[in-house]
Amino acid sequence: MIQKRVSKRDAEAIYHFGNKYFHGALGFANDIPRAIELWTEAAELGSLEAHYQLGDTYYNGDGVDEDKPMGIRHWQEAAMKGHVQSRHMLGVVLKSNNGNYELAVRHWMISAKMGDKESLHNIKKMFMGGEATKTQYAEALRGYGNATKEMKSHQREEAKRLGF
Repeated sequence: MIQKRVSKRDAEAIYHFGNKYFHGALGFANDIPRAIELWTEAAELGSLEAHYQLGDTYYNGDGVDEDKPMGIRHWQEAAMKGHVQSRHMLGVVLKSNNGNYELAVRHWMISAKMGDKESLHNIKKMFMGGEATKTQYAEALRGYGNATKEMKSHQREEAKRLGF
């Protein structure tokens, strides 16, 4: 079924195949260059997860030559289109590498308001360290609370109870 979707140029199916090549799963040989090729195709077709994975792979040099600017570009592309984890990672990079706390907090504010707990935690740590304001932390906390409230449903709670 997945192969059929790949032949129809389904971005998420191509991304999925890339993952299998990267990890050597489901009978696929571990082939990182093939995974990069598939993720690149999926990203060009609009897969935000593929952009995120390419960003992570290039930024960390995971099976490829490390290329931090390329990794950041992929995260930026995904973040601009609403990918929460890419937005979070941009904040991490800005804080740790550039010391640009103000911009890091702005990235984390956006991802926290989209329900990312890790971003909220980072803003809290920066607030406690004097690098973010009380107002910023309060805004992030409210935004995170609103996002998680919007995601609550009886079906989600039941699935969680059942261990899914």
